[in-house]
Amino acid sequence: MRTAALIALALLAACGRKADLQPADGTLPPAPYGAPAPATVTQMLEPPTQAAPERVDDPIKRSEERPDDPFDLPPPQ
Repeated sequence: MRTAALIALALLAACGRKADLQPADGTLPPAPYGAPAPATVTQMLEPPTQAAPERVDDPIKRSEERPDDPFDLPPPQ
């Protein structure tokens, strides 16, 4: 059992990336409706802003008591 796990781990480690990603047939997919030109490979590999949003900091910077929230109600009994 342990030997099989080590072999599986070695095979998994051996299938790393060898080269940059390229389209299979050398052509890119057509441009989306309304886009002036098809996206390049680099543009398609870059995640959109919604995939990695920036952190929103808390508006209260110092130790202050928060104002009352009328929607912060206790759970129903």
